[in-house]
Amino acid sequence: MMENYTTPKPSSIMKMMWNCAGGDAFLLERATYSDQVKYFCMGGIVLATGVMASLSGGYAFYTIFSPKTANVLDKMQVAKSATEIPIDTPTVIFSVIFGIIWGLMIYNIDRFIVTSTGKGDGTEAITLNELKSALPRLIMGCIIAISISKPVEIRMFKTEIDLEIQKEQEKEKTNLINLAEINFKKSISETEQNLGKIQSEIDEKEKSIIANKQILVTEITGKRPGYEPRAEAMKTIIGELQAQVDVLKKSPNFIKAENDKAELQEKKKKTIDDAGRKAASLDGLLIRLKKAHEVAGSTISIFITLLFLAIELTPIFFKMMLIKSPYDYLYENRNEMKLAENGIEVRYDFYKDKEGVEKHLIINHEADKLKFEKVKIAEIQKELTYYAVEKYKEREKQKIDEDPEMYIQEA
Repeated sequence: MMENYTTPKPSSIMKMMWNCAGGDAFLLERATYSDQVKYFCMGGIVLATGVMASLSGGYAFYTIFSPKTANVLDKMQVAKSATEIPIDTPTVIFSVIFGIIWGLMIYNIDRFIVTSTGKGDGTEAITLNELKSALPRLIMGCIIAISISKPVEIRMFKTEIDLEIQKEQEKEKTNLINLAEINFKKSISETEQNLGKIQSEIDEKEKSIIANKQILVTEITGKRPGYEPRAEAMKTIIGELQAQVDVLKKSPNFIKAENDKAELQEKKKKTIDDAGRKAASLDGLLIRLKKAHEVAGSTISIFITLLFLAIELTPIFFKMMLIKSPYDYLYENRNEMKLAENGIEVRYDFYKDKEGVEKHLIINHEADKLKFEKVKIAEIQKELTYYAVEKYKEREKQKIDEDPEMYIQEA
C-alpha cells in the first residue's frame, strides 16, 4: 500500500507558510503530509504574529503622536472647534510606515526564534534541559508578546478608556481655571491697591455725582417754585465733579493701572483658553495603559497578555514537543551530506569537557589536507635549502684547499 502513497502537491500558500516557519520546501515536498501541515501551522502563527505586531505598533505610534483634544469623546473628521480633533493624515501615513517596519522586525525575530529552536531530545516530553536551552528564546517571546498585547488592549477598551480620560481632562481643566482665577484675582487686587488715594477720590466723587443726579431728578420732577435755579446749580455741581473725575482718570498713575488691569484680564482669558489645550495632553499612551488596567481590571489584563503569550510561545513549545519525523531525518541527512561534500567529519559525543559535558569532535579533512600539504612543502623547502648550503660549503672548502692565499686576498 505504501508503494501507492504520494505526498499531496503543496499549494503556493502552503509554501509561503513553510517559508515563514523557516522550513526547507525541497525536503518538505519529499516528507509526509503531517510534516507539511506542522510547518504550515507554525508559519501561520509566525505570520499572524507579525501582522498583529504591525497593527499594534501602528496604533501605538498614532496614539503617541496624533493631535490631542480636550474632549476625547467628541472627535470628528474635520476640526470645527478647540474641543474637536480631526484624523491627522500625516500621522496616519507615518503610523502605517512604522507599523509595517515594526511588523517586519517582529516577524523576522519570531522566524529566527522558531527556526533556531531545535527538536530537543526528539520526544513529546519537555525536559528541564530543553527548557534551559530554550530559556533565551522564551524570554524574547515574552517581551514580544507583552509589547504586542498592550496597544491591542487599549484599543479593545477604547470607549471605556475615553470616558475615564474625559473625566481626568475635565478635572484638570477645572483645576487650571480655578488656579488662574485665584492668581489673577490676586494680581488685579494688587494693581487696584496701587491706585491708592486716586481710586478713593474717584469713588467718592462718583458717589457724589450719583447722589446729586438723584437730587436733580427730584427737583425736575417736583417742579417746586424756584426749581430751575436749583436744578441749574445741581447740573453745575455734577459737571464740576465729573470734570474732576475725568482729570483723575487721565492721570499717568491711573492710566498705567487701568492698562495693567486690562493686560491681566487678557492674560487671564488666554490662560483659561489654554487650560483646554493643557488638559488635552492627558491623552497619551501611558495614561491609556493605566486606565486600561483600571477599567479592565488585573484579571482581564493578565488574561489578554496570557493569550498573546500563548500565541507567541506556542511554536517554541510545539517544536520541543515534536518527535522526530521523516522531515527531521531528511534534514539531518541533508546536513550530513553537505558536511561530507565539504570534507567535514563530526564525531558526536567524542569527549567530555572539564564540566563533564559531552562535546563533538570536528574534523575538517579539507583544511587538514591543505595544512598537511603546506607543512610538507615547507619542510621540503627547508631540507633543500639546507642541502644547497652544504654544497656551497663544500665548494668553498675545495677552493681554500687549492689556493688558500687567493681566498684570503679575495676575502
